[in-house]
Amino acid sequence: MFPFLSIFIHSIYAWPINRFHINDMSPMKILIRFAAIGLLNFVSPASAQSGPLPLEKIKLPAGFSIELWAEVPNARELAVGKNGTVFAGSMSEGKVYAITETDGKRQVRTIAEGLTLPIGVAFKDGALYVSAVNRILRFDDIEGKLDQPGKPVVVSDIYPAEKHHGGKFIAFGPDGLLYAPVGAPCNICEPPPETFALISRMKPDGTGHEVYAQGVRNTVGFDWHPETKELWFTDNGRDWMGDNLPPDELNRAPRKGMHFGYPYCHGSDIPDPKFGAKRDCSKTTPPEAKFEPHVAALGMRFYTGKMFPKEYQNNIFVAEHGSWNRRNKIGYRVKLVRLKNSKVVKQEVFAEGWLENENAWGRPVDVLVMPDGALLVSDDFAGAIYRISYKKP
Repeated sequence: MFPFLSIFIHSIYAWPINRFHINDMSPMKILIRFAAIGLLNFVSPASAQSGPLPLEKIKLPAGFSIELWAEVPNARELAVGKNGTVFAGSMSEGKVYAITETDGKRQVRTIAEGLTLPIGVAFKDGALYVSAVNRILRFDDIEGKLDQPGKPVVVSDIYPAEKHHGGKFIAFGPDGLLYAPVGAPCNICEPPPETFALISRMKPDGTGHEVYAQGVRNTVGFDWHPETKELWFTDNGRDWMGDNLPPDELNRAPRKGMHFGYPYCHGSDIPDPKFGAKRDCSKTTPPEAKFEPHVAALGMRFYTGKMFPKEYQNNIFVAEHGSWNRRNKIGYRVKLVRLKNSKVVKQEVFAEGWLENENAWGRPVDVLVMPDGALLVSDDFAGAIYRISYKKP
């Protein structure tokens, strides 16, 4: 019962009330949303799952196995340091974690707390970068100071403080710049295009901020092709167009200045009922691949390790967090997107089993390729990080 209640409450709590779209909400929605705020004190994703996780239910291709690597409440984006420390952001917990391993034993430390939506973590030149809604923070020499990280440096505080789609997945690109998205502050609205629904980038010291891509409703995962160095990212489609519209997206942005449709167009050719007349869909960039509607495609990474078979090399793993407002739930799994010459040729389910008979006990959020080639998967609902490894059958 509690997993359903938690997803329902957090979904309602995400209904935003701000100047961009309050007219889109009924009085009943507003009333229910405020009631949900009180219920959040009663149940949360971190507490919804109790007892041993039924990992034996996870289906994987032959030769692959999954194990519980660490228990980390509300684990979101993952990053790995130079010395092998794994860092994890969170959302409702407001904490940032560091997981270290010594002689086969793992220790989970809380290295920051009291932050607002610190879902994003990125590592560069010995420093850990953390996103916290309107700020990007930096913890210098973090692997040498895990027990006493000290006060972080504020790299940037120029982002809007809107919490709806305000959590930021962050990562450093091949150009050495830090990329950070700003989601739309609503389900569907037409916010200032230089402020919301975009992907931005900046120098590691916070200077040189610029908008890289626009028309991006809410990306919570991106990575760069190992060979072409082009940016690829997931994007969540809008809600309340029905169970089967619109699709979530996998996009490619090889250059600055591209527009990916929001709020005017969804998928490749679906005009928005409210804003579609304002822009021709043929003048926006279509997705490279369409995911099923409402799967909530979040973290994605190109597989660059050596542990998995060669056919996985340079293909994309995508964490599908799972639907919250669809009559029949969908997602709650890890997908594999196969490419050939930088074109998507196939999608297939790689790991599934977190959803059984409409009952979800886990929700994948991010994936991370480790130095040994194993794949880590974070799960904010079960409060876990899994390790998927391979041995030839």
